[in-house]
Amino acid sequence: MVTTEAEIRPLAPQEAEALADLARAIWLAHYPAIISLEQIEYMLAQRYRPGVIRSELAGGEVFWDTLWVDGAMAGFSSYFRAGTTGEMKLDKLYVRPDLQRRGHGGRLIARAARVAREGGCTRLVLAVNKRNAGAIAAYRKHGFAVVDSVVKDIGGGFAMDDYIMALDL
Repeated sequence: MVTTEAEIRPLAPQEAEALADLARAIWLAHYPAIISLEQIEYMLAQRYRPGVIRSELAGGEVFWDTLWVDGAMAGFSSYFRAGTTGEMKLDKLYVRPDLQRRGHGGRLIARAARVAREGGCTRLVLAVNKRNAGAIAAYRKHGFAVVDSVVKDIGGGFAMDDYIMALDL
């Protein structure tokens, strides 16, 4: 498929359902090789319910951006000021599998980095599953480096086994 038009824009509250559907499709295509289906379902319910997304939008503390390719929602990111002074956390970054490796993820990272700099942040941080080799390689390509390794209990009998990566702005 040849991409003719791509744009990034803030998520509108009425698009929360479409984003949740896109997240489910991307996660079910990508994560079964990395985490169990039970953990996928648990995390989708925890993070991508339309009500959760709309609540984050209404709170004004979390930025949600959507990637639109040829008029269809094709990816998204979310980010917020981290607890550490000067840090913005890139919490979510996903692009439809058929549109990966075309620079769209880099565009979403650049947008988050710009917002972070405009907000006085000097560092963009993220957590990525240690077994998610493709994402780790993509983040390295965009200048991120591993700065820590963490295991975090997320409830439901599940844990996230992640690298913390950072990009100095």
